[in-house]
Amino acid sequence: MKRLSLLLLPLCASLCSCTKEEAMETLTDRVFDRAAEQLVLLDKNLEEGECPRYADADGKLVTSDIWWWCSGFYPGSLWLVYEYTGNEDIRALAEKHTVILDTLQFRTNDHDVGFQLNCSYGNALRLTGNQNYVGVLCNGARSLATRFNPAVGCTRSWDPAPDHIAAWKFPVIIDNMMNLELLLKGAELSEEDSLRQVAESHAMTTMKNHYRSDGSCFHLVDYDPETGAVLRQQTVQGFADWSAWARGQAWGLYGYTMMYQYTGKDVYLAQAEKIADYLIPRLPEDGVPYWDFDSDLVPDDLRDVSAGAIMASALVRLSAYAPEEKAAGYLGTAERIIRTLASDEYLAQPGEQCGFLLKHSVGNKPGNVEVDVPLTYADYYFLEALLRYREIPHKIYNDKN
Repeated sequence: MKRLSLLLLPLCASLCSCTKEEAMETLTDRVFDRAAEQLVLLDKNLEEGECPRYADADGKLVTSDIWWWCSGFYPGSLWLVYEYTGNEDIRALAEKHTVILDTLQFRTNDHDVGFQLNCSYGNALRLTGNQNYVGVLCNGARSLATRFNPAVGCTRSWDPAPDHIAAWKFPVIIDNMMNLELLLKGAELSEEDSLRQVAESHAMTTMKNHYRSDGSCFHLVDYDPETGAVLRQQTVQGFADWSAWARGQAWGLYGYTMMYQYTGKDVYLAQAEKIADYLIPRLPEDGVPYWDFDSDLVPDDLRDVSAGAIMASALVRLSAYAPEEKAAGYLGTAERIIRTLASDEYLAQPGEQCGFLLKHSVGNKPGNVEVDVPLTYADYYFLEALLRYREIPHKIYNDKN
């Protein structure tokens, strides 16, 4: 085994015996081989124009149309598999499932256009250089920016629905941090700095009003659209308003790491580190979080694989930016999560789960929707975490030569 730096020795000591673990290169090959097989199967299970949503308890595929907020994750996963394998058949599938989202570039009644277009068209542009994708991303960013309220300082998340009992005035959810990447990418591509300004205003306002002093966050903050005053703070999809809903914490960790990546501003890096330093000590031994860190059923409650995958991807990227004394800990935690997700407990066997890759995610437990099922965004961020891991210059690979 090659000599490791003194900085990494404590980390390796805390892991299982390095000589008994699967090398990360081998693990990554294995997962992407499985992903290619599964995602092709998923395509075969879809009708024209359908998008995969989840597989239910009876093993039935539940689908959506392109307007569902997760419609960009499946083509995004296909693009990531193409990136790793170079398989042209996978690329053709990625293009097929990307172009059906074309009309979303003009959608102004929902904030998730960022998820939908950035994962699909964003990866398509990055991997192919096809300039036909630029206009879609720029138009999508402009559409998202129409939801910005200067008095609040944020883009609006949800529009009112006739049957919605909450009666929010201007709801902003932590998930919206993820959609800011479309604004930043659109600003770069179009040279429209106003898009960047919207993203930064949203990030700073969210930092101020969503976050508690310990580094955890609320799911939703409702604002007065006229004055920008905070009306209430809630955790709609979590255990309680005061609790730390796992996926929400993951969205914030990823979002502020991404903000630093695009802007280089230390305030975002500091926020990402604060979130990470709150989360890591609270993770179970295998790294996969419970659906809510404060559920009254912990340690017997459900895990949320989607939250774990998002955290892993964010921590790998954060390890590249963080000070040396923190970087190894962030990367080591990411590796711990990745190894667990690549185990038989969480990785679907060939032909299982209608073609999804990972099992045991939790969408909305209080609403009893998508509970303990495979979800498209869990697959996407898991594959992204693996790709990011292999690119880190100080990555910890188990060299058995």
